[in-house]
Amino acid sequence: MRMRIRSFYIPIILLLAFACKEKVNVDPLEPKDKQSTGEEIVIHEEYSGTEPTTPEETEIYKPVPPVVNPFDPIKKAPSDAIVLFSGDNLDNWISSRDSTAAKWIVNNDGSMTVNNKTGDIQTVQNFGSIQLHLEWKSPAEVQGKGQSRGNSGVFLNGLYEVQVLDNNDNDTYVNGQVGSIYKQHVPLAMASVPTGEWNTYDIVYHAPEFNDAGDKIKSGTVTVLHNGVLIQDNVEIKGTTPYIGWPKNPVHGKGPLRLQDHGDNSRVSYRNIWVREL
Repeated sequence: MRMRIRSFYIPIILLLAFACKEKVNVDPLEPKDKQSTGEEIVIHEEYSGTEPTTPEETEIYKPVPPVVNPFDPIKKAPSDAIVLFSGDNLDNWISSRDSTAAKWIVNNDGSMTVNNKTGDIQTVQNFGSIQLHLEWKSPAEVQGKGQSRGNSGVFLNGLYEVQVLDNNDNDTYVNGQVGSIYKQHVPLAMASVPTGEWNTYDIVYHAPEFNDAGDKIKSGTVTVLHNGVLIQDNVEIKGTTPYIGWPKNPVHGKGPLRLQDHGDNSRVSYRNIWVREL
């Protein structure tokens, strides 16, 4: 025989159940940034105090940002950019091996191509944080596979590699594919054009910071757009990008921009390289 609980007992049961629960006193009128949530709340101190009542109180007129022509007709780049390669010569580049003149091939179409096994090349000038633009292509004639097809790399500060690779119908480990921060960050997408056509990289790099004791106190970051597609979104550079082993964090200041000769006849070409110092 089933027992029936009369309806007038139900409110009493519910009341007892709620009474057993632990009470948390939160004032609903208290600002959310003052309530205890266990999370760190972002507060902008410049917007504290008495709120302005006129538009003029929140208008700023100085300093005035500099004017930059984004399509300078002479540089073919922003007017404040440093042009590192425009197709004429390799005067801004040296061998990474021995600092002699760069030995890569300058082509009639305004590009340069890796001269196999002559070694990496790097800029004469050193840079810290930069905005970098460059264009690259793998050869139309496909040879090799995996990491041995159209392989090169762009080394920021001479230390941190953004991978260049022909990944079209050519699978490899994803933290070493085109657009990766080599062995550290997998790209958000693979945005390559067909093999043999020109790709663009637009890169924003902020250099790491070190204290007097040689400790890294702020990691570097990098953002990469590949053919206009965001593939690295302000990711943390954890250190150098070695083929074998963990990232290292040697103390450094400004350094060169370095382009890789992979040593396997990858025949990667570059053109239109410029930087803006940040």
